[in-house]
Order: sequence, then structure tokens, then C-alpha cells
Amino acid sequence: MSNYMSILGAVGIAGIAVAINGCAGSVEPPTSQMRAAESSVQQAVSSDARNFEPVLLNQAQNKLADAEELIDDEMSEENYQRALHLLEQASVDAQLAGARAETAKARQAVEEINRNIESLRQRMNGSQ
Repeated sequence: MSNYMSILGAVGIAGIAVAINGCAGSVEPPTSQMRAAESSVQQAVSSDARNFEPVLLNQAQNKLADAEELIDDEMSEENYQRALHLLEQASVDAQLAGARAETAKARQAVEEINRNIESLRQRMNGSQ
């Protein structure tokens, strides 16, 4: 009976070790957060952030690339948390770059309208 208990104990310990290793190595990559960050970067690029906020856009792209590297490595809980943090930062940086680019384009449009208004005023004053 003691032999049976020893074998049963060894099998039980081995089973627990396998279960612990299985849980530790089975962290799923943050795919939805990755897609959201990629989408934010793409929207910033579409907003012409490359011309208006190149540094901020570059930071977002670098953080996205760093997160991808962490995800491609062994997906430990620590890497998952670091990747998640980088993806959140990349999204925020990209959104800010896009918003600033849109603001800069709007300012340029307002300045152009103001120049046109001033030009029309001068023509109207000159024709009287």
C-alpha cells in the first residue's frame, strides 16, 4: 500500500507541476488591444500626422513595434502587462497626433479663409 501511495503522490505532484506550467505559459496575446493601437496609428497617418506631428506619430509607432516584439517573445504575464501598457500608450499617442494634425489643418484652413476675406475687403475698398 505504501508503494501505491508513493506512486500516487509522485503522479499527483507531476500533475500539479504540469498544470502550473500550463497556466503560466498560456497567457493569450492582447490581440484586440493590438488591433486598436494599429487602427489608431493608421488613423493618425490618414490625418496627415506625419507632416504635422511626426515626433508623436513616431513615438506611437515605436511603442507599437516594441509591444509587437514583446508579444512575439514568450508571452509571460510580465510581457503581457508590458505589451498592454505599450499598446495603450501607442493608442493615446496616435490619437493625440491625429487630433493635433486635424487641428493644424483646421487652423491652416481658417488662415486661408481670413486671407481671402482680407483680399476681398481690399478689392472692395479699392473699387469704391
